[in-house]
Amino acid sequence: MRLARQISMVASLAAVALLAGCRQDMHNQPKFIPQRGTTFYADGRSVRPQVENTVARGQLHEDEYFYTGLVAGKEGDMMPFPVTMQVLERGQERFNIYCAPCHSRVGNGQGMIVQRGYKVAANFHDAKRMAQPIGHYFNVMSHGYGSMPDYAAQVPVVDRWAIAAYIRALQLSQAAQASDVPAGQHVEKLSDIATDEGLPASFAGEWTLPATALSEMMNGSAAGAGSSTPVGPTMPKESTSNRATGKTGSGNAGQAVPPPASVPPSRQ
Repeated sequence: MRLARQISMVASLAAVALLAGCRQDMHNQPKFIPQRGTTFYADGRSVRPQVENTVARGQLHEDEYFYTGLVAGKEGDMMPFPVTMQVLERGQERFNIYCAPCHSRVGNGQGMIVQRGYKVAANFHDAKRMAQPIGHYFNVMSHGYGSMPDYAAQVPVVDRWAIAAYIRALQLSQAAQASDVPAGQHVEKLSDIATDEGLPASFAGEWTLPATALSEMMNGSAAGAGSSTPVGPTMPKESTSNRATGKTGSGNAGQAVPPPASVPPSRQ
């Protein structure tokens, strides 16, 4: 009898322990599992459609022109923020990294990749590109154009605008006149600057690219043995002087270069 009572007590304790270990509380609460149906909503979908006009975190893009370069669906011709020397320096740096390989550092479309056989890039100094609004360059960098891929992944929005501003300053520098410089600004000829730096006056003039091994091989195969060394295409000389504009390129000797204030005005 005593043994049976002990067995009964042990069994009761075991049952209590078993029941305590199996309690659910909130372990088995109702929930939605992705891509599974549910009877909670009338349409049977557990994944609910987004509320209209929902904006993801960090993607508000409240300033439409800053992110698109468009005004009423057309490319704008103004900067979304003030253009300073720091902006132009940043634009020059990014331009030399991402744009110069095809467009060259002076923007004439004869970059090193083009010289190696790639399709000729746009010349920023021809009449067509000079007439294009600054928003066009931002749009092309964002979405690509023709054989040029987009650079949205490589270049942030603010840097695309900085590059666009630098392109406009580069265009001004290659076709500048003394009348473009604001009154009171001192203007010097590039040939005089070269002389002051201990360089020949011709240093600020036109220059040609040196022949490359590839061009020599191509010309040699076309003309046969004994062909002369080819001469690269004529390109404007880049200036490193900041006496007139800071760091923008300059094209022809004797021409004045306008200051950064000549860049299209920013939108206030």
